[in-house]
Amino acid sequence: MSAIEEFAERGHERVGIFTDRATGIVAIIAVHDTTLGPGLGGCRMRPYPTLDDALHDALGLSEGMTYKNSLAGLNLGGGKAVLVADRTLTVGREDLFLSFGRCVESMGGAYITAEDMGTTVADMEVIRRVTAHVSGRDPQCGGAGDPSPWTALGLFESMRVCLERVLGTTSFEGKRVVIQGAGAVGRYLAAHLKRAGAVLSFSDAREKALADACREFEADAVSIDEVYATPCDIFSPCAISNILTPDSIARLQCRIVAGAANTQLSTAEDEVRLVNRGILYAPDFVINSGGVILCAEEREPGGYTETRVRERVGRIPETLRRVLEESARVGELPGRTAVRLAKERIAQARRGS
Repeated sequence: MSAIEEFAERGHERVGIFTDRATGIVAIIAVHDTTLGPGLGGCRMRPYPTLDDALHDALGLSEGMTYKNSLAGLNLGGGKAVLVADRTLTVGREDLFLSFGRCVESMGGAYITAEDMGTTVADMEVIRRVTAHVSGRDPQCGGAGDPSPWTALGLFESMRVCLERVLGTTSFEGKRVVIQGAGAVGRYLAAHLKRAGAVLSFSDAREKALADACREFEADAVSIDEVYATPCDIFSPCAISNILTPDSIARLQCRIVAGAANTQLSTAEDEVRLVNRGILYAPDFVINSGGVILCAEEREPGGYTETRVRERVGRIPETLRRVLEESARVGELPGRTAVRLAKERIAQARRGS
């Protein structure tokens, strides 16, 4: 499917592709649906191999944000941005994000940006100089800060729901969890799991990040080639998108897939493959919404309050439980049930009910 065909198939409202010769910026902002409100979603920074790869990621991620924000009960639509650049960039980084901020501003409020893979609270403060359409800002400047801890908390508590359903227990004691991605979310998740008695393994292509995480959490290191075939109770993808493919699913040695990465399935059919392998898949956009809840709360009248964020993040496991129960009741895959429930809320909003 070409990028134009994918754009039409997914039903996006708007996609902007931006370049800036002065900074070398290549940015894509995709707005999927604004029925519930402006599209809120993070800005991902990666050296994509091709512009088509970047566009495909932006389209899939922004559609996922529509469903994530809907199921989280937020009055926000789905949007996402990608920057084709090295996440470790230091020289010229400020100018790059000033340029990107002007791209966000040009969307006229249809898109609100925030942190994602490769971007930081400091980057959001730079963007704030040229647009108000940004969230996840520095607490010292009135923002709510890094959303990663809240993403990890919602994911951790959702894993309990998965354990109960598959293994008949909510205890992590002695359960092995393989975390793919030693970034911020993966490490915050590991802290929860370690305290709960889980046995941890990490995998990451970045040698230093992997070594640091393994040392901090007394975890085993797993190579990126062997991560899917490592026996465990829970496999937790917390890095890039589209990692669940026919090949990787065939190699999995787990009972549960529950991770923070967005759009983990390469195609909708991959959830069928997981079911056929006897693996429970917790839909990523259901369980990883803690971060976007924080970013949304920052924009509430009076600003963010931790009590309100904690209450809303605390409801994520109940949303997952509702999705799994409804899925079993109607004989539908959990991912498809989650999308259906998200679309039903959006349809009600379109009808004005």
